[in-house]
Amino acid sequence: MVIADFSRVLAAPYATMMLGDLGAEVIKVEQPGRGDETRTWGPPHYQDEATYFLSVNRNKTSVQIDLSTGAGREQARELIARADVVVENFKPGTMKKFGLDYESLGRDDLVYCSISGFGSGKGADLPGYDLLVQAVGGLMSVTGPGPYEPVKTGVALVDVLTGLHACVGILAALRHREATGQGQLVELDLLSVLLSSMVNQSAGFTLAGSVPKPMGNRHPSIAPYEVFPTADQPIVLAVGNDRQFRRLCSVLDVPELATDERFVTNADRVVHVDELFEVLQARLRTRPAQHWFETLTPLGVPCGPVNDIAHAFALAESLDLDPTATIDDMTLVANPIRLSRTPVTYRLRPPKLEQ
Repeated sequence: MVIADFSRVLAAPYATMMLGDLGAEVIKVEQPGRGDETRTWGPPHYQDEATYFLSVNRNKTSVQIDLSTGAGREQARELIARADVVVENFKPGTMKKFGLDYESLGRDDLVYCSISGFGSGKGADLPGYDLLVQAVGGLMSVTGPGPYEPVKTGVALVDVLTGLHACVGILAALRHREATGQGQLVELDLLSVLLSSMVNQSAGFTLAGSVPKPMGNRHPSIAPYEVFPTADQPIVLAVGNDRQFRRLCSVLDVPELATDERFVTNADRVVHVDELFEVLQARLRTRPAQHWFETLTPLGVPCGPVNDIAHAFALAESLDLDPTATIDDMTLVANPIRLSRTPVTYRLRPPKLEQ
């Protein structure tokens, strides 16, 4: 499978990298002399290359094409003529201006994926930046310590989720083509992906009219389900049922909490979450986080220290999850998909612009 990849930045390049890992030949089209914007998004850098660009562009080759010229557009059409899939995330209307949109190409067997910030209709002129979508799409309204302190996620999560949804759409369209010979247009926008990906928070609004507010690290429907202090570093408790709560109370030497009418059921604990926090944090402060992790985990009580990324990779290594992959001299994050018959491959390091 050949993918003509006209995408840049994060959402669509993440999608095409995932497909490249799964075996697709991905040809990345870049602006001559400049390339993908993320080539300049640093620090940090690996040698002289931005790690941002390197994070989503392995298993691709790069070709420089100036789409503003007739010769460049003809070169692009020649590339598309031998491609199974086209992926682009320009501002809506841009590829049509070049005569390279799905309708203008007129190929009935082509799978064509377009990603935008707010769709190709009334939102076509709005800039599709992840931070902006997190703000207007409601994610920041439920993230942070309080209603006047909205917080974005620590990574461009909406872009990543959109890339994953794009993969699903492209693979579904390819399966349809395999069955019928017909391609199709696959369209995604960041706002719709975010609204879908907010799952229970979104459904609480559509089904019950509930407009959620930020709760810090708490959960609107489960308790205890938040961050607690210990003798050295914060720890997370994610107690999902009454049985786990009883075991937690036993380990913390407060078995009476399990029969306290304020805390007997999960619904009770959610109502009295402030009181519950005060009792639990007083007990958890008496020992370091690792002690609680090693004591509670074997009993089936979900908990763990709040790791930084270095410790998170170390944890994955200790669990034999192989979180990294090496291409030439470069260590990148491994693709998390594990396939027994057709495993992912790491064939090409992210291309330099001159390649």
